[in-house]
Amino acid sequence: SSVNAKTRNIWVYKSIDPITMMSSSLSSSSLSIAMVRCRRQRPHRSPSVGVRASLENAPIEFKKYQGLGNDFILIDNRDRATMKLSAKRASELCDRNFGIGADGVIFAMPPAQSGEDYAMRMYNSDGTEPEMCGNGIRCLARFVSDCDGLPPKAYKVGTLAGLIQPELRADGQVAVDMGEPIFEPSQVPTTIPATRDGKVVRGEVPVDGETWLVTAVSMGNPHCVTFGRFNECDEGGLNLDTFPLSTFGPKLESHAAFPRKCNVEFTEVKSRNYVKMNVWERGAGATLACGTGACATVVAGVLEGRIDRKCTVELPGGPLEIEWRESDNRVIMTGPAEYVFSGAVNPRC
Repeated sequence: SSVNAKTRNIWVYKSIDPITMMSSSLSSSSLSIAMVRCRRQRPHRSPSVGVRASLENAPIEFKKYQGLGNDFILIDNRDRATMKLSAKRASELCDRNFGIGADGVIFAMPPAQSGEDYAMRMYNSDGTEPEMCGNGIRCLARFVSDCDGLPPKAYKVGTLAGLIQPELRADGQVAVDMGEPIFEPSQVPTTIPATRDGKVVRGEVPVDGETWLVTAVSMGNPHCVTFGRFNECDEGGLNLDTFPLSTFGPKLESHAAFPRKCNVEFTEVKSRNYVKMNVWERGAGATLACGTGACATVVAGVLEGRIDRKCTVELPGGPLEIEWRESDNRVIMTGPAEYVFSGAVNPRC
């Protein structure tokens, strides 16, 4: 059947039920879980060129996973040092109308340093490459375990943010040692001056004539955590049920105070051990969950004296359990990672 050119060259093998084969007669609205083939006629080429082109365009297998609705396309890239998809192609596949639909594409790469089990690289849905992703690394750990047929275990994963250690638990949850938070303004990075002991805590950021109070934290990637505007955050705080995330999220994400942009966490405190948080992710926009953002939120809440070190962060997609350990300064994130479906894509559109 005729399909939009952007949707071609996606083959889906399995839905949530791995036994059920998907039918190619699905409606166009279900193309993300349909068998799609490109019927273009290619010109005749010499055998050597044709064989080479065939190898370059061989379908690449993928599996889709999600952690609290934060969903990713996972590719086993451990057989080569370069990513199998370009940033442009990854962005196309993340499109929820003309592609598979995802918040990003994650590659399991060969280890880059001794002591690593494997490495992680990824593209956001806009084609940019972040340092790492908290929900994404839980999905990656589950993906590698499923690919290798291994029982629950711990991994050492190299990322652009350093070594991260996820551990698959027998109850299906994935606990991740996210390392120590970074506060030095130049390393977040942010141009907001430090306000307390070298940290940006309740720093002032002007937006449209109003002053937002923010705490800047890096969990290997930059975060701007806010509990509200000046006075508002100390007088009841934000009401996330009515908060216009799409209005203020982009303005803080791209604010000049964050030269590499930032992930923005808008947080409503419910108790000392329970908060609600909506996130605007750098390079992805509004998502249902953000693991590093949940970690940064708890760190910021502790620094501002609002919450305890062990806290549940309720995101639109569900809860994450976060603990900022006083004993060693490390942040532990625990949450789910679940398989959705698998298939294959042409590396080129």
